[in-house]
Parts: sequence; structure tokens; C-alpha cells
Amino acid sequence: MLIMAGAPLGNIGDATSRLKEAIASTPYIAAEDSRRFARLCQDLGITHHAKVISFFEGNENDRLESLVEILKEGNDLLVITDAGMPGISDPGYRLIAVAIENEIPVSVIPGPSAVTTALLLSGLATDRFSFEGFAPRTSGARKTWAEKLAEEERTWIFFEAPHRLEECLSDLTTVLANRRIAICREMTKTYEETFRGTVQEALDWSRSKEILGELTIVVEGFNPDSREFSDEFLVGEVLKREGAGEERKEAIAAVAKQYGMQKRVVFDAMVQAKIRS
Repeated sequence: MLIMAGAPLGNIGDATSRLKEAIASTPYIAAEDSRRFARLCQDLGITHHAKVISFFEGNENDRLESLVEILKEGNDLLVITDAGMPGISDPGYRLIAVAIENEIPVSVIPGPSAVTTALLLSGLATDRFSFEGFAPRTSGARKTWAEKLAEEERTWIFFEAPHRLEECLSDLTTVLANRRIAICREMTKTYEETFRGTVQEALDWSRSKEILGELTIVVEGFNPDSREFSDEFLVGEVLKREGAGEERKEAIAAVAKQYGMQKRVVFDAMVQAKIRS
């Protein structure tokens, strides 16, 4: 059986008795970092006799075949990452997929998750949310990513490294300056901290101090009722459609429908811009 086990985010008291029993009894353990796994066992007072196999993002694909072979031979294999649930922006989901393809049973030992922990700490809507993994590393890609998510109506959550936080927030301000955000740092640990405010306020906060530790960021979803469009934007949208061959009347109607407004508003924007058909 393949066993996916959730590990504490930081507070060792969050380890479940089921996790402890599984570590002590499973013959093979795939750990993201063998040294951190050894420290976890030490902190939990666990003695294990498993063969520990390194299994992290850099070697995940290379390890799949050998790990599946262990399972095919009838052995239990436990997968554990440094913190939280394996497979969530950590190694694991590819192994699950291959195990299922080979009709190998999969079991999950539920445990802490940075995603849901941060969501609750944020104070933002929890009824619908999306997880976006890590933010893109380059500024151009990050701005494009933010633009695509700007009208996401669900609360959205992502991970970011502390040394990239300021530049990430700077890029987010280009499209989300007044959107509410929560930045959760060192969750469950001694120096846990949650910043809550707008994206612009978060940028100012990030510039005021040295930010250390793991970061999970939660962003308020888009409220369609708050949508506002400048006359320049509406005129540009109409002109795009005319350039594609639509008549002025059709283009105005289509833009009004797309952005949920009265046709008169779009028509007046064209008149004010003195754009002749």
C-alpha cells in the first residue's frame, strides 16, 4: 500500500498518533529531506527500522520506477514531506497516479495543511477557494499571472519565498493594489505572524522589516459588483471588435453584455471619445 502522510507544519504537537504508528511500522519511507525526517522522529521519540529513500522535487521522476517496484513487491511505502501534506506543491501526486494505474491501494493519513490553515487565519471567504501553487519567479510572468487571476471570484492561495515577497507584492499592486490580502508566516511555530490588509499595505509592510520563514499568501476573490471600467477601456474594447469586422452597434452591444453594463454607458464612452463609425 502507498501511504501519504501529513507532517506537522512546525508545532510537533500536531503530529497524530496514526502518523507515529505508521512511521514506526512501515518498512519503506520516502522522505523529502532525510535529515529533517530524522529530526522529526527524534522530536516525536520514534524509533523506526524503515529504509529511508530520498524523494524530493529534483529526483521525483527518477525515483518513480523504483518506488513503484517496492509497492509491486507487496511492501508498504510511506511518503512524507518536510511539512504539510505530500503532493501539494511537494513530491507525491505523480507517484499516486502511477500507483493507481498499477492497481496499488492508496491510503492517506490526514494532517496539517498550510493551504487550509492560512485560509482560516486570513479571515477571507472560505466557501470557495483555489490553490495556485508557487507564484512565478520572474516579474513578467508574475504580472501576467496576476492579471489572469484578477477576476477570479474565489479566494486564492499561493506560496512565496521570503526573499521574493517584496518584488512579488510590487507586481501584484499593478492590478490588485486595493484587494485584501493575508500573509501567513511561520504558521504553528513560535514566531507565527499574520499580516492582514490591502496588497499596497502589504507591500509597505514587507519593506519595513526583514521577512523570514515559510510564507502562505491568501488573496480576496474578485467581487463583480465592484467592477469599474474607464471610458478608454470601453472604447478600446469596441474598437477591437470593429477591427475584427463587427459593426459599431453590434460591438457596443457585445461589450456591454461582456462587462455587465447598459449599452448606453458604452455608447456614451464612444461619443465622448469622438470616435466616428
